[in-house]
Amino acid sequence: MHKSQETSGNSQLKFDRLYSVNQYEQIESIIQHLGDHFKDQPSLEKLARKVGMSPEHFQRVFKKWVGISPKQFLKYLTLEYAKSRLEQDKSVLDSALDSGLSGPGRLHDLFVTLESITPGEYKQGGGGLGIEYGIHPSQFGFAVLAVCDRGLCGSFFLPSPNDRLAEEAIVEYWPQARLTRDDSKTSIYAKQLFDTSYKGNNSLSLFVRGTPFQVQVWRALLEIPSGSLRTYSDLASSVDRPTATRAVASSVGDNPISWFIPCHRVIRKGGYLGGYRWGLPRKKVMLAWEANRRKESLSGNG
Repeated sequence: MHKSQETSGNSQLKFDRLYSVNQYEQIESIIQHLGDHFKDQPSLEKLARKVGMSPEHFQRVFKKWVGISPKQFLKYLTLEYAKSRLEQDKSVLDSALDSGLSGPGRLHDLFVTLESITPGEYKQGGGGLGIEYGIHPSQFGFAVLAVCDRGLCGSFFLPSPNDRLAEEAIVEYWPQARLTRDDSKTSIYAKQLFDTSYKGNNSLSLFVRGTPFQVQVWRALLEIPSGSLRTYSDLASSVDRPTATRAVASSVGDNPISWFIPCHRVIRKGGYLGGYRWGLPRKKVMLAWEANRRKESLSGNG
């Protein structure tokens, strides 16, 4: 089936220098707490006590992972904010569609191509395909990135830099592929996806295994700009299947390239966030991080 090859000898030390493995778990628990109790507006001191940190240290750690302070983060968790964002984005989307455009675009700096496998390759489940993967720290926890000679073919989040969990995530999409760990091979992709200061290669090829309908939905997800939100019914309409909301939602959940194909930007009607395969707290981090980046960009500070 597949074999995990030798890992980079110093990879764990590198992870520990950049991010504490336990820090994301601590911050994730705080994010969950904020999501459950945002109406109470918990103080910085109370949040810091929950994870055994001083308020000053907690503020620094939180901003390192999330990009903004806990107080700023709380603002983006309100139902009112999600509703207002949906209403504003809906008007932009309607204007684009009325003009005959497919959508307002992703507003990112990368030139993206997305290629899907052929029906015959789909049945083979990645048979004969060699995949190299690496595990990298990011603003949203540890990410396993999988690449092949046709591009980035997987992006998944892990609770810790664990080879077994990484391979399980990849095998779900590529059950017959040969897997080899090579963090150096995937490091350039980690920079493209997660390093906001990256100024290198601006092209990115994506290679996905999915049904034609799934691929159509994933292409539509790529059209949602950073910092924007869509409902599942909006997405269904954008692929000319307005009555197929449930099938669209299923395809969103099956997205094989998390974060970059932004399934986290799709929420339920009324502003409710719904679920997320890699945990609702992570989805909240992503949306709050992007909302803040959008605000900075519009104000000329990003």
